[in-house]
Amino acid sequence: MDSRAILTDAASRPVDAASQVLDGLSPDALHTLPEGRHNSIAWLLWHAARQADVQLAALNGEDEVWASGEWAARLGVDRGAGDFGFGDGVDAVRALTVSDPDALLDYLAATMDAVATHAGGLTDDDLDEIVDMRWTPHVTHGVRLVSIIDDAAVHVGQAAYVRGLLEGWSIGY
Repeated sequence: MDSRAILTDAASRPVDAASQVLDGLSPDALHTLPEGRHNSIAWLLWHAARQADVQLAALNGEDEVWASGEWAARLGVDRGAGDFGFGDGVDAVRALTVSDPDALLDYLAATMDAVATHAGGLTDDDLDEIVDMRWTPHVTHGVRLVSIIDDAAVHVGQAAYVRGLLEGWSIGY
């Protein structure tokens, strides 16, 4: 298996897990902030998709999926391009509600599909290209893609954990 195949497969994993998290989830549970102050499942899944979308757009120079798919309107989330919730406090997390959980999953899927499509079209030289010199060692295109996918997987895992806290639920069981 080559590096592109690994990256494209990895990009599909957060969507599969998020589908399980959302399956049968009530709207109340979707928007509950554990202990009234921790991130809701809706916010975590939105953020998983948004961080990937924003970072991919910066990496490939294309428009965000958020804008091209009119996802703000489809989800009922009044957030603009470039806003992915970094630094959101409790009030901003509580204010983020989605009108359609299926659309939230669709947005995550569209974003991770864009990541997979981008990764699948790269050469080994492309993956080795330095894209960020602010870090030591410098960040390559491939490392940035791994980071994007890892961030999405972590946030989806957090959403699964929150569902477990709220409902005693476990992914895959």
